[in-house]
Amino acid sequence: MTMDVHVRDLRYFVAVAEELHFTRAAERLYVSQPALSKQVRALERQLGVELFRRDPQGVTLTGAGEALLPHARRVLDAWSQGAAALEAARAAARGTLVVGMSTSPGRGGLLPAIRSRFTAAHPDTVLRLRQVSWADATAGLADGDADVAFVWLPLPDADRYGWTVVARESRLVALPETHRLASRPEIDFTDLVDEPFLALPPSAGPLRDHWLAMEERGGRPPRIGAEIASTEETYEALVAGLGVCLVATGNAPLISLGGVVTRPVRGLSPSRYALAWRREDAGRPLVRAYAEVCRRVAGGE
Repeated sequence: MTMDVHVRDLRYFVAVAEELHFTRAAERLYVSQPALSKQVRALERQLGVELFRRDPQGVTLTGAGEALLPHARRVLDAWSQGAAALEAARAAARGTLVVGMSTSPGRGGLLPAIRSRFTAAHPDTVLRLRQVSWADATAGLADGDADVAFVWLPLPDADRYGWTVVARESRLVALPETHRLASRPEIDFTDLVDEPFLALPPSAGPLRDHWLAMEERGGRPPRIGAEIASTEETYEALVAGLGVCLVATGNAPLISLGGVVTRPVRGLSPSRYALAWRREDAGRPLVRAYAEVCRRVAGGE
């Protein structure tokens, strides 16, 4: 039996094994369903076994598939760790610090001030900004694409990360200017509970719950009008009347364009914007230095 299997093949196998549905697995992997099915068939031929049973009732793992799954996951985990270690080594060799973000931390010149102070202290270091979809609440930290990242709290798998809060901002509600509540100067959250809300993708974990104000709902489930993963999607969904959404004060100008207004909301805790890093990287000199600059700038020093 040939065992020279590509990491991509194992990733495809694990996605189908976890979803037990080729279409959902293809969406998760951002590939077409026919291409995924073809690749899995090729893997089965290469291994000389069937990994899945396919019948009208659905997809299930065969005995061979169940045997392979835990080993495939370990290989993928090891490869991910190895790739992250390699990227960290490359960044250290280049003197590069990759800063992830899903929302630009404008906020009164915060980012330019941080960049200016950091580059003055570390003129040989290259700062590289990486924009990440809202689907990744860690802004690139989880998969090793970023060394540090500007994120909204709470983070998924919070024990993996350290952070320093750089801004605390009230949560406003954004809604179409034609909405029945848009004429009010301030809105009680109780008046919003039954409204359809725009929600982050499920992969955002506890951050999705935060922007749906789950803690303030008293156990009442939210109505989801649409899922959004970018500023542009949010604006378009609001204009289309698909729902309302909560937004931090500093982000309100990004979507308060034609047809959309924001209003203060009574009864909500503030949002927290932070610089975060992986705990195992806390001792890296560039990570430590950038975090210290963020603390000083946020503290007004």
